[in-house]
Amino acid sequence: MAGNKIKELKQISKELRVDVVESLANAGSGHIAGSLGLTDIFTTLYFSTLKTDPKKPNWKERDYLIVSNGHICPILYASLAKKGFFKREELFNLRQINSFLQGHPHNNIPGVENSSGPLAQGISFGVGVALALKMDSQKNQVFVTCGDGELDEGECWEAFMSANKFKLDNFTLIIDYNKIQLDGNIKEVMPLGNLKTKLKSFGFEVFEVDGNSIEKLIDVFKNSKKIKNKPKAIIARTTPGKGVSFIENDYHWHGKVLTGKNLNKALNELIE
Repeated sequence: MAGNKIKELKQISKELRVDVVESLANAGSGHIAGSLGLTDIFTTLYFSTLKTDPKKPNWKERDYLIVSNGHICPILYASLAKKGFFKREELFNLRQINSFLQGHPHNNIPGVENSSGPLAQGISFGVGVALALKMDSQKNQVFVTCGDGELDEGECWEAFMSANKFKLDNFTLIIDYNKIQLDGNIKEVMPLGNLKTKLKSFGFEVFEVDGNSIEKLIDVFKNSKKIKNKPKAIIARTTPGKGVSFIENDYHWHGKVLTGKNLNKALNELIE
């Protein structure tokens, strides 16, 4: 991809991180670490990879992005607003009474495919959508984002078996492999072991990528589309809190927001 396009995507990513930080600060609650860590992935998906039309959210030929780890909705909302599904001003109603942008997304929001809450359900939902599209001989692609801590849920692995059985090559799982979850580091709470080997044993074609490199993400999405007759999994190694030095890789920031001097310091780092 041309250098100018990469530069444009990096600028969009920077703007989305600012929107995430500001909208969460305004809300006074929410999940910042995962949202910032996934920003480059959402930028690459919405502005380089997915077939979408903000003017026709239910366009029959669209690709589906299903967010199973719904608590990272601040970056989903920021991406949808930037893409034109709704006005940016709505971001600053996040988590407010009567706002349609709540702490977990609902499928009444333009561009949102699934309501979320309990972890892992989005993965099963995504497998079902991919299977239905296959049965109807449709070419739409289904992408599902999930967290690494989410893989503690047994439902994930049941869904993976189904994706393999039905050879869902229109299904791509994107794992936010940031190695933290709500109350600790993955290796302390529930070690995942060799995740790539596990996923391959469930029939997936597995890719590993730096989830904060837009250049590498573009390549991995392009290469994964070439795989036929099996589901795909992308293990995206991300930095939680990416872009704000003093919260990066610290699980304590999983569900906190920035205030006061910390907020100003973070915005200065992101704008530089």
